[in-house]
Amino acid sequence: MKKIPQRTCMGCNEKKDKNQLIRIVKNKENEINVDRTGKMAGRGAYICDDINCLEKVIKSKRLERVLDTKISNEIYESLRGVILDK
Repeated sequence: MKKIPQRTCMGCNEKKDKNQLIRIVKNKENEINVDRTGKMAGRGAYICDDINCLEKVIKSKRLERVLDTKISNEIYESLRGVILDK
């Protein structure tokens, strides 16, 4: 049986299986992307597939601190779209 990696959500701080979370990536060109595959190169951060966790991350600016860059509203809106499309 293969072990599924665990990651921590930045919103609720709960450990969950990696495949249950949404990955946000900052690559070497400092571009921020929503990584649906989990395979993109770069620094990754994880968030639950829950709008409440996203709102906590936006309010606390935790994503900006973790990725050490300013996050545009377009990135947050694309995350909202990914979460609400489920």
